[in-house]
Amino acid sequence: MYLLCCLLCILAFKETAFLLAVSSAALTHALAKACSSGRMERCTCDESPGIQHREAWQWGVCGDNLKYSTKFLKKFLGQKRVSKDLRAQVDAHNINVGIRAVKSALKTTCKCHGVSGSCAVRTCWKQLSPFHDTGRLLKYRYDTAVRVLSVTNTATGETELAGPRRHGQSLRTTDLVYLDDSPSFCRPSRYSPGTGGRSCAKDTSCQSLCCGRGYNTAMRLTSLSCHCQVRWCCHVECQTCVREEEVYTCKTA
Repeated sequence: MYLLCCLLCILAFKETAFLLAVSSAALTHALAKACSSGRMERCTCDESPGIQHREAWQWGVCGDNLKYSTKFLKKFLGQKRVSKDLRAQVDAHNINVGIRAVKSALKTTCKCHGVSGSCAVRTCWKQLSPFHDTGRLLKYRYDTAVRVLSVTNTATGETELAGPRRHGQSLRTTDLVYLDDSPSFCRPSRYSPGTGGRSCAKDTSCQSLCCGRGYNTAMRLTSLSCHCQVRWCCHVECQTCVREEEVYTCKTA
């Protein structure tokens, strides 16, 4: 797995684009949540609601501090200057796609206060959606990723990323981009050991992970702790139980 990740980082596949985007999104999301939950000393709640008619809002709940997490991540990744190197531009673009995906999931959550359920005063805060929502969005971006090349802007003289126009649209800031066509990861190659022999879940992942080759079913015995009791004072005693379970592995051919 480590070797595969290293190879993905060397070549600019669609999978590399997704890896960078989902990593930056996860860091952005985790930092914003850590700020609002009080687990970081350098940041607190979101203090910049930026909502019209602000006087009508009473901010009484700690919002997720996306502003701090985004600023911290870009500084950590050293994105102050745009490199002329094509690969660096592609990586920076995909990192920003991940950050934007988190931003798009930021919503305002409110609770009403008042007599008899009236909404004379509302307590509102900024809240990020669960990360699996962002993951689904980035999976869609992966499926629609755009292969790009470098072009020179005649007005500024600087190099920019460009892809094929789709329905009259140019490259968007929300598109994941890549340089190299992906190989097949189903069969053994210099990029992947293939999926033959990989464990999978019968109802969720076997069909896609096994690349249509089908899977083998076998029974195995597993040991686990059971019938645990707390003893005074102060430890837990457990028995060891043996359980038979079905396991599924992808066929090699």
